[in-house]
Amino acid sequence: MLPSDDLSYLLAHMSPALHSRGYRFCSLPEEEALPWMTQSLGWFREEEGITLILPAPAGEEEWACLTLSVYSSLTAVGFLALIARHLAEANIPLNVISAVHHDHLFVPWERRTQTLQVLENVIRQAQHTSGKDFTHRPDC
Repeated sequence: MLPSDDLSYLLAHMSPALHSRGYRFCSLPEEEALPWMTQSLGWFREEEGITLILPAPAGEEEWACLTLSVYSSLTAVGFLALIARHLAEANIPLNVISAVHHDHLFVPWERRTQTLQVLENVIRQAQHTSGKDFTHRPDC
């Protein structure tokens, strides 16, 4: 399957999946971060150190991760901007990581249910206003 950059299709099919566990972000010097990299969901090298996304112990969750299950292209224009706008209107902080196959949204743990509701509303809106037949994915 090829990734899509069709904004209407992406919004109508984003299918957010909430990870069952929470995460926390931390920054460590590279030599201290190395042992944690294999346990992390992901990491990013910055000038100040390595930012790690680590599973949080139960009861200490800081961030929820929602994976948008639609196969989005890294060149899709406006997809994440529209999602960010809707979440901003609901006053929900957002951190995004885009990978080759999917986009991953990090929102405060206590706002995860509200985030899902906002995203479901965006999906319904996209399906209703597009007028396109979304029963079959187009070849991209």
